[in-house]
Amino acid sequence: MTPFIAELIGTMLLILLGDGVVANVLLNDTKGNNSGWMVITTAWGLAVFVGVTVAGPYSGAHLNPAVTIGLAIAGKFAWANVLPYIAAQLIGAGMGAFLVWVMYRDHFNRDNDPGAMLAIFCTGPAIRNYLSNITSEIIGAFVLVFTVFYITGAEITPTKTPVGLGSVGAVPVAFLVWVIGLSLGGTTGYAINPARDLAPRIIHALVPIKGKGGSDWSYSWVPVVGPVIGAAIAAFIYLHFQ
Repeated sequence: MTPFIAELIGTMLLILLGDGVVANVLLNDTKGNNSGWMVITTAWGLAVFVGVTVAGPYSGAHLNPAVTIGLAIAGKFAWANVLPYIAAQLIGAGMGAFLVWVMYRDHFNRDNDPGAMLAIFCTGPAIRNYLSNITSEIIGAFVLVFTVFYITGAEITPTKTPVGLGSVGAVPVAFLVWVIGLSLGGTTGYAINPARDLAPRIIHALVPIKGKGGSDWSYSWVPVVGPVIGAAIAAFIYLHFQ
């Protein structure tokens, strides 16, 4: 298990379970149809837990280009590894989205709203206002990355001896993503992760789905640029207060 493979698999699991819950809630005739926002945000938080649990010991479980870039700006990650990590995250996200389509293919081929089918793969604004939309993504990603800087491992005081928490160490970031979704997700669907949005959007454009609409490429830059700006702001503020 190399860091590249860990990021790929971790991100694949994140998107499989994250986009999977959206499919379960939005597609017709599923067991979870119309179960609501609480189900979606909770499962996304738990999806983060799964991805971090698998990838954490090998790559640090960034699973998000914005996190990778933010850590690099803050001097906590080597710039030489940024592009390989982002490549792994994009490939993994695309694989996860493809598996969601495979899993729910029969339901995709029922009569579904094209907008709902797109929402399974990628985010979109509740109200289309690009300035407000990118501001939402900047704020959400800022909260994510800034808080990640301050997540610490357990230790025995006063000797400050580190205590390994194993998979339990993935819990804080899962709760973080959960609360971002509950509190800040109503405007744009809280992409807060360029790979989470861009790669599945490409999969939506490629796979055959009955009655699907366009992939809304005019909006696609918002969940890519916004999280990167938010992560950079978080890194600069973190450095200022170090």
